[in-house]
Amino acid sequence: MTLESGITFFLAIFVFSITPGPGVFAILARSMTKGVRASIFLSLGMVLSDIVYLVMACYGLAAIASSWETAFLVIRYAGAAYLMYLGYKMWVSPVSTSSVEGERGSKSQIASFMQGFMISASNPKVILFYVAFLPTFMDLTVLSASDIVLASFLAFVALFMGLMLISIGASQARRLLTSERSMKSLNRTAGGIMASAGAFLALKN
Repeated sequence: MTLESGITFFLAIFVFSITPGPGVFAILARSMTKGVRASIFLSLGMVLSDIVYLVMACYGLAAIASSWETAFLVIRYAGAAYLMYLGYKMWVSPVSTSSVEGERGSKSQIASFMQGFMISASNPKVILFYVAFLPTFMDLTVLSASDIVLASFLAFVALFMGLMLISIGASQARRLLTSERSMKSLNRTAGGIMASAGAFLALKN
């Protein structure tokens, strides 16, 4: 991968990361209600799942992944149900105007990470994106381990930056809402977004 193709690859992945979808909607909803810190592990889970797909694409494992259609379907519906459950919890959660951000405790962080991983892992079409996308930047027939490491690193940084940019923007909007009424509306908006992301994940082809 040349310097020019590496920069282009990075920018393309960054744009991909901020394209609306279940993952972006989940980040929006989490950041609007709990702030940026609460979205870090959620984002890391999504990014790691994408990296797994990217590596699979590099090694030509798309055909194997397609044979796991039933497993992916189960994961997708489980992820959709979980997102809709979280949306409901946000909708009915008590109003808080506290400025404290983040999730405390390793259990909540692990749960957030696994939620993010599940959201991305439930979309096997991501690997097809990478299969079609990677040959533009590297020759997959002579791919070296260093090429895969470089592509994974660039994708990790680009994806995480994109998701964090969305998270920061949503969190800043949250800071402008300080009244109890506005926070209640924010909770319900975020809950609606999260539930809609779950529905989208369940109904998409």
